Amino acid sequence: MVPNHVAIILDGNGRWAKSKGMPRNFGHTNGAKNVETISRAASKLGIKYLTLYAFSTENWSRPEAEVSALMLLFEGYLKKCIKDAKENNMRIRFIGDMDGYPKALKDIALKAVEESAIYDGFNLTIAINYGSRDEIVRAMKKMYSDIDAGKISRDDISDSTFSKYLDTADIPDPDLLIRTSGEQRLSNYLLWQLAYSEFYFTDVPWPEFDEEELKKAVSAYEKRDRRYGGLKEE
Repeated sequence: MVPNHVAIILDGNGRWAKSKGMPRNFGHTNGAKNVETISRAASKLGIKYLTLYAFSTENWSRPEAEVSALMLLFEGYLKKCIKDAKENNMRIRFIGDMDGYPKALKDIALKAVEESAIYDGFNLTIAINYGSRDEIVRAMKKMYSDIDAGKISRDDISDSTFSKYLDTADIPDPDLLIRTSGEQRLSNYLLWQLAYSEFYFTDVPWPEFDEEELKKAVSAYEKRDRRYGGLKEE
């Protein structure tokens, strides 16, 4: 069965560019173009939700020029993404702390969310200024604010209650996590939501991760025994 929700860590843009004797921003530009390619491929395969790790809370420590170029790249991509959303019945969401976005990026991101909210086909979620630990802390603060306001009680706290305070409250947990470019770690990505997800790691860098590579990942997922912590029946 094709996974309902696929999450991807988009890794290897800089190394891919370096291998070609090009600057890191060349890799980021090609990586951004690949988002559209993989979004279309995922939708064609029957995947309903795609969540992409584009920029982490830790990425702000990168060189200022690289970060600035990435912010401009995101802005340009999102402007095109709004048009694609209308053409492809695609809803756009963001996870991460939007208050940390540059104003121009925040404005275009909010516009993308608002204008695509009417679409009920493919669901694209982009993680920008996202870190799972930060998300969990922000969720705890919101939950305890509601407790102090009397909206919920401490006795109401459960895993399902807590999930409603996360950035991903209105989307299902990922069935499959893919990380490109050979690294095999989560890098502070969706730590709560990936509790029962299958993992797929590939050496292929993100700019070269095409439709065929996505099919390989989905094929590997389909061969897994999904037991969600239970015992396999003999």
